[in-house]
Amino acid sequence: MSIDTAKGILGDATVAELEADLRGTVVRAGDPGYDRARAVWNAAHDKHPALVVRCAGTADVVRAVEFARSQDLLVAVRGGAHSIAGFSTCDDGIVIDLSPMKGAVVDPAGRRVVAQPGLTWGELDRETQASGLAVTGGLVSTTGISGFTLGGGVGWLLRRHGLASDNLTAAEVVTADGRVVRADAHENSELFWALRGGGGNFGVVTSLEYRLHPVGPQVLAGLIVYPVEQARRVLEGWRELIAGMPDELTTLVDLTTAPPLPFLPPEVHGTRVVVLAGMYAGDPAAGEAAVGPLRRLGTPIADLMAPMPYTAMQSLLDPLWTAGAHNYFTSAFIEPSDAALDAVLRRHLTTPTPFSEVHLHQLGGAFARVPADATAFSQREPGVLCNVIARSPGATDFGAHVSWARETRAEIARHGHGAMYVNFTGDAAEDKVRASYPDAVRERLVRVKDDFDPTNMFRLNQNIRPSAAAS
Repeated sequence: MSIDTAKGILGDATVAELEADLRGTVVRAGDPGYDRARAVWNAAHDKHPALVVRCAGTADVVRAVEFARSQDLLVAVRGGAHSIAGFSTCDDGIVIDLSPMKGAVVDPAGRRVVAQPGLTWGELDRETQASGLAVTGGLVSTTGISGFTLGGGVGWLLRRHGLASDNLTAAEVVTADGRVVRADAHENSELFWALRGGGGNFGVVTSLEYRLHPVGPQVLAGLIVYPVEQARRVLEGWRELIAGMPDELTTLVDLTTAPPLPFLPPEVHGTRVVVLAGMYAGDPAAGEAAVGPLRRLGTPIADLMAPMPYTAMQSLLDPLWTAGAHNYFTSAFIEPSDAALDAVLRRHLTTPTPFSEVHLHQLGGAFARVPADATAFSQREPGVLCNVIARSPGATDFGAHVSWARETRAEIARHGHGAMYVNFTGDAAEDKVRASYPDAVRERLVRVKDDFDPTNMFRLNQNIRPSAAAS
């Protein structure tokens, strides 16, 4: 059966020729498993690609890119399929699905790992923790490593070891013309600079090499839950504490609604609360002195800050972030002034669903010591990253929830310099790109784009348009 696409018709013979060249498989509309193959984590994006190419290795990726170019197909690249803005899928085009590519080779002596892009953070952590090592990963273990890293990568090791992208030491990339290139500090160094924060603009990353660090296996980590009535006191106390926290400790304040979890009293379920989450990336015994003041910011409803396996902390939030809900995230880098905290608290009281939240993620430490021009992730001020999350189990009124998130971001962002975190920009638009990269960084990214993707084949991302497309 032929396939209609936005650019024309793909005949059976054309698709069969592609499939014959692959170790992986091709899934098309009408095939068994098509709906499963096209599904992504964020149900707000219900797309119907013409083809999903499930790649078994780099050669399959090369062939898929060549096929997309020859047929003039829109290209979406999928790793963990967690793209908030829906970049992991498309209508009518081709999805280059990297999820079958899950190899990892850990070098304990050299403290390096070479990882394939289909891995999730939970899968990679399992491999590296076998040697007592880790790199900054996502707050939800089902997140894919590749997109997370290319956009920066904020996690519990940020203040101790920097972003995930700060620990990327090399990458293998399939470019728009089907070449396989290596990017590191010496070879294709401008591409290497761009990959660390510039997103998926420059090709399909088929291998990532990370620097690893001794972490765990036990860490001091967890949650402290305070009632909303103490929110102002908790936020002000947290602000004072983060100014002098050791780099080993990374914290996050989550203004949310208490879920019906067994460790919370039933009378608290469904009420607004303030959750202080954190992890001390060092000796748990030494961490008690750093964590102690967090316990005394108010009168906790629950205190779940305790020694636990690093992998347990990495997956602690997973039950709250399962696939299938509608999600919209947006963000702003801010300074936690009195006015900023007022805005955060005010907007928290207007959350449209029990699943919508405002996060304040502590920065500083190793993150802030990376020179602003060292990578494409140039927002290195030691302030706070505010993430605004609209989440709903279904589509009903989701548009209104998105409007709440955008309005919340606009109000809170007045207390910063306007920049956004590229992984949490919600949707694709030119203004989002301009809010993610300073002008000089964006101009440098354009030059890299001109070298490696001058026709903008890879445009399902926070797109850096090449010069030809911008003119």
